[in-house]
Amino acid sequence: MTDASPALTPGLSRRALLGAAGGALLLPAWARGADLHHAGIRPGFDEVRGPDLALTIAAGSYSVAGRTGHAVAVNGSIPGPLVRLREGEKARIVVHNLLPEDSSIHWHGLLLPFQYDGVPGVSFPGIGPGERFTYEFPVRQAGTYWWHSHSGLQEQTGHYGPLIIDPAGPDPIRADRDYVLLLSEFTPRHPHSIMAKLKKGEAYFNRQQQSWTDAYPMTGAERRMWARMRMMPTDISDVGGATYTFLANGRGPADGPEFLFRPGERIRLRVINGSAMTFFNLRIPGLAAGVLVVTPGASALADGQPVRPVATDEVQIGVAETYDLILEPGAAPAYAIVAEAMDRSGMAVAMLANASGLRVPVPPLRPPPLLTMADMGMNHGEAGHEAAGHSEGDRGEGAGGMEGHGHPVAAPADHAGPDHVDWSHAGSMSADSGAAAPSASHGMAGMKMRDTTLLPPDVKLGPGIDMVSMMPVDKWDDPGVGLRDVPHRVLRYGQLIALTPGPDPRSPSRLLELHLTGNMERYMWSFDGEVFSAVSDKPIRFAWNERVRLRLVNDTMMAHPIHLHGMFVELVNGAPPGHQPRKHTLIVQPGASATVDLTADEPGDWAFHCHLLYHMHAGMFQIVTVMPPETAA
Repeated sequence: MTDASPALTPGLSRRALLGAAGGALLLPAWARGADLHHAGIRPGFDEVRGPDLALTIAAGSYSVAGRTGHAVAVNGSIPGPLVRLREGEKARIVVHNLLPEDSSIHWHGLLLPFQYDGVPGVSFPGIGPGERFTYEFPVRQAGTYWWHSHSGLQEQTGHYGPLIIDPAGPDPIRADRDYVLLLSEFTPRHPHSIMAKLKKGEAYFNRQQQSWTDAYPMTGAERRMWARMRMMPTDISDVGGATYTFLANGRGPADGPEFLFRPGERIRLRVINGSAMTFFNLRIPGLAAGVLVVTPGASALADGQPVRPVATDEVQIGVAETYDLILEPGAAPAYAIVAEAMDRSGMAVAMLANASGLRVPVPPLRPPPLLTMADMGMNHGEAGHEAAGHSEGDRGEGAGGMEGHGHPVAAPADHAGPDHVDWSHAGSMSADSGAAAPSASHGMAGMKMRDTTLLPPDVKLGPGIDMVSMMPVDKWDDPGVGLRDVPHRVLRYGQLIALTPGPDPRSPSRLLELHLTGNMERYMWSFDGEVFSAVSDKPIRFAWNERVRLRLVNDTMMAHPIHLHGMFVELVNGAPPGHQPRKHTLIVQPGASATVDLTADEPGDWAFHCHLLYHMHAGMFQIVTVMPPETAA
């Protein structure tokens, strides 16, 4: 199935649907409120252009790769339509909910008034059955983003879609063709059924468990140590390919989208991870090294924000992240775009071809990865430069030698009062920053991964914590689980450098440390040991325009994509001063930490959560309140 360039696809606008006399008769079934179970939901997406748009949410039946089940579609398709806006305009988007339950749309990564952020119970009541809600907000940015439901686990059922904001002036990114690749997954299982099974047994969906006859490269002693700790080195993803069909623009691996090109053209591929639970590792086998480039000539986009060019061959994309890739295909007539699930249980596939219908063989799945001691917050020497497969001279064109790592952050002059924190632990440290790795003779059994006395006193202890990271450090040079020993280049956060200086050059005035905590056996996920229901009336408060350093410590063995609504955070990743890259979603690696700066200049209540859908639903969610300007001293 050929996907036309978004820039060339005719828009299905609200005016086009309603403009003709008797236009109601021209409306498709989903817009008339008809039952979609008979017509079915179609894969792929149309395009609707702003500033005045209409979106309709309805339920139906969806079939892909031999699986059929209940789904939620917007404007009759999965994904929903590509919403295209322009920087500087005022968007007005009317959303009609035809579901028998509440729904919503959150505009992921957009800067807007909090009452239009689209999170029921936080920023607005939600959209009730049969009701309409009008989102109205100025468009203040450009780039690649996406939208999705924030209600009732509806993301899992198909309620999501791409969002492109064109710049007010000429687009600085030069490309001959402009495509969107939205990665996701589908299952006929109801998401609340999945959640119930995860609560009963966190490994219910893990088909890659250890046994005495498996082929995982582990010694008997290593297997016994993992067993004593009641942990599995194969616990990479909560839900995998046995349950999910991985999708590229709503299509299964055998029927993935086709992106056409002519030899010599420059292709812009806007990659969006719109999945509920899946990290994807994206690569294009056969494409000569260095031509998969996170760069549009003078700049690139990571989470919609411009960064300096970085040449790479593979990219790990966490849930809710976006990257704009520039591809320069060679002489081959076609290339496979492979998005492999991080646990290697399946993949989404698309084709880049110079003629419709051309196909090339898709490589088999690579062997499943195994977690290591480094993923348990120990022995970080193995998780840094050496395990990443990079020497000091092989860091691409990004942040290079990670200047500033290994040194504590200087305390600001004015840090007295109740928020004072020991800044000596706040520095962004590399894996070789001097932290002593535990002796190998200790073995895993001797490591205090369940010693909760290692946690700071403000972390609430209880059954929601089953592991403590012993030596959490910022691992900006870690390419991610499963990609540390590949022979080619992999994008790392440490390579990202903002193209232009950030909007706020001030140093942070205080440090806030939050622990990402969980009990995998009970499937409990939280911040600082407390699920959202216990702290819903205790938001994290920021003063207006306050400059804050946030240190996220991952005390679990799973990577978490952490998303702050309404604001961008700046990675303290060793980039030159003033050029810290800005992101709306940040992967915090297992057993590691991640330090970011932010300016609290968007007043209101904002959601802050892990973007793994079932982790958020299980409690890894908080509210951030930014006080209004009039409260500033």
